[in-house]
Amino acid sequence: MPCSPARAGDGVSVTDRVPPSLSADAPESAVAPVPPSAGFALVLDGLYKRFGDKVAVDGISLTVPTGSFYGLVGPNGAGKTTTLSMATGLLLPDAGRAFVHGVDVWKDPVAAKAMLGNLADGVKLFDRLTGEQLVTYHGLLFGLSHAEIASRVRDLLALLDMTDAAGTLVVDYSAGMTKKIALACALVHAPRLLVLDEPFESVDPVSAANIQDILAGYVRSGGTVIVSSHSMDLVQRMCDHVAIIAAGRVLVAGTVDAVRAGESLQDRFVELVGGRRHTEGPEWLRHS
Repeated sequence: MPCSPARAGDGVSVTDRVPPSLSADAPESAVAPVPPSAGFALVLDGLYKRFGDKVAVDGISLTVPTGSFYGLVGPNGAGKTTTLSMATGLLLPDAGRAFVHGVDVWKDPVAAKAMLGNLADGVKLFDRLTGEQLVTYHGLLFGLSHAEIASRVRDLLALLDMTDAAGTLVVDYSAGMTKKIALACALVHAPRLLVLDEPFESVDPVSAANIQDILAGYVRSGGTVIVSSHSMDLVQRMCDHVAIIAAGRVLVAGTVDAVRAGESLQDRFVELVGGRRHTEGPEWLRHS
């Protein structure tokens, strides 16, 4: 049987073994059916991905409640980016399924992606366009009218403090500016679900605070945000739900308060993931 997905509400679900039915060549029938996901913005059902001899994602199942701010955290190489890539239709899973507001991402990708805004880590932008042109292009891809796109692009560039850089080629942007213009591209069609992979990486503190305000307002208005991050403090402050993953598996998922169980999220994360070395370092590194 597939792993039980994390449930909405105050509980915590813990995954302690791999679904035995999932393998690199598992047929679709090996994955239990999932009913239309009323109340859930995203349902991941037994996602599995192998690259050669390495299993990157090992049967991940999650449910993300509509209107939640959901954090996905894990150590480097845990499978966060691979999971989000499969969830958003960028990477075909070897087994398992993903649903955006009840729509199967791989059976009806056009309908699913119309509801989805994605800021993917490491995906190349058309960087020989200006920032304004790039966001406009994304609006056209989603069928918006020219007048509507122009208005939205102005609003987004102003929100992200990018108006002065609107006419600059994206190839000449700093890493932080590139991240912000990619976020504008993800927002331009007013999606119901935002999936953001490390959205604050390389972003200056003022811009990060502005982005947090934008995302908080988006969630208050009924949107759903999924964000992967290495910053436990940021996730604890911003998110209402969180999943901790390691070695391609969900270790624990639920509300932030339930997952951290009275500890800081940082301490809970280290406790679950392990690997902390209680040492002051070698003798030669100390100056006393």
